Amino acid sequence: MILKDFLPNPALREFIQCYRICHFEFDKTTEIPLKAYPPKPEECIYFILKGSIEIEFINCGRKNLDLPIVLFGQQTFINKRYFFPGVFLNFQIVFQPTALFQLTGIPSFELTNQYFDSENVFPKNIGFIHEQLQHAKSYSEMLLIADRFVGTLVSNVRKDVHLLDSITKLMMQRNGNISLDWLAKESCLCTKQFKRKFNERVGVNPKTYARIIRFTKAYNTKNAYPGWDWLRIAIECDYFDYQHLVKDYKDFTGLTPNEFHLLEKKSPENKLGLTDELYRSRMRLT
Repeated sequence: MILKDFLPNPALREFIQCYRICHFEFDKTTEIPLKAYPPKPEECIYFILKGSIEIEFINCGRKNLDLPIVLFGQQTFINKRYFFPGVFLNFQIVFQPTALFQLTGIPSFELTNQYFDSENVFPKNIGFIHEQLQHAKSYSEMLLIADRFVGTLVSNVRKDVHLLDSITKLMMQRNGNISLDWLAKESCLCTKQFKRKFNERVGVNPKTYARIIRFTKAYNTKNAYPGWDWLRIAIECDYFDYQHLVKDYKDFTGLTPNEFHLLEKKSPENKLGLTDELYRSRMRLT
């Protein structure tokens, strides 16, 4: 069993944050716990290789994805995912900010808080990639298959690089704590143009994206160091105070920090003892 992020080939890191392998095995008589997914600064492809997923957005009922390959746009609020049956395996390709726009030419705001059949967005051979991943004999072989697939996408990039693309990566490196006026200036754009192009390439406005980045650091930090109190988390993640952290949790999850992490403790990876190493590794990458 595994839940781990892997770096892609160095030549592809301009476009790919990581590959993520999620492999859960529960006794067939045991119901797999739901996973509450908060917003993260990412758009990604899910290759569902074993099992199936039902997804529940706020104010919507549960829906079976019923798709082997799913594209998720940038999320701005929590969704809940349910996994069936006892064995579940998926492989994820997590894009860098703006990379999905560069590779597909689709304005990212059209994908925000949505999911799609990836076969309607990417070359038809993506179905063959799914088959290769299903028949891979090891996790290492899956990573090689993904590198080859992404390499073909990169060789047919649809949109030219823009200064804004490197700016979004800088936002990630600074955990969202950077002046938006300065970012606009560095992008050689006026504030209005910067916001418009950012929304086109990322899917949300820059202020919301900065909040999601900072919230994700707080979420990862609490999972990596569950013994830390919330004031320390707020300080470590550059929140003005604890109340600002609470506001982000309520806006993005609908729950207080304590309420959300009580739910998080029931997640599949927590039940399987996979959490500590996963989130410590994510902290090392930030």
